Amino acid sequence: MKISTKGRYGLTIMIELAKHFGDGPIPLRQIAAEKDLSEAYLEQLVSPLRIAGLVKSVRGAYGGYLLALPPSQISAADVIKVLEGPIQPVEGIENEEVPQQQLWMRIRDAVKNVLDTTSIEDLANYNDDTDVDGYMFYI
Repeated sequence: MKISTKGRYGLTIMIELAKHFGDGPIPLRQIAAEKDLSEAYLEQLVSPLRIAGLVKSVRGAYGGYLLALPPSQISAADVIKVLEGPIQPVEGIENEEVPQQQLWMRIRDAVKNVLDTTSIEDLANYNDDTDVDGYMFYI
């Protein structure tokens, strides 16, 4: 499964809003400037998040966006599903042999579990003090 820039930048928006939860609305231009992203693209992404009830918009000079729910109540899966659609590593698994079908379903369930159990609050509060096994790339 490959998450596109829609999902990645959507999570960025939500994490930034979570970091400022309770402080009032945050303009997308602020997030775009801080993260060096296109404000126009972020505007396209925030619309489905608003329609899904994950963010609220506030108009006016001091307007912007804020989370519609506490960050602990919004999962990474909520954001990814809105922006990317259903979580599935392979399309058309019904045409696969049973062992492959089982593998694809186990992969789907594992990814879904990680996304379901990771809240936006978890991502906003993440600190870089933990050792993470990185990928080794060979050329």
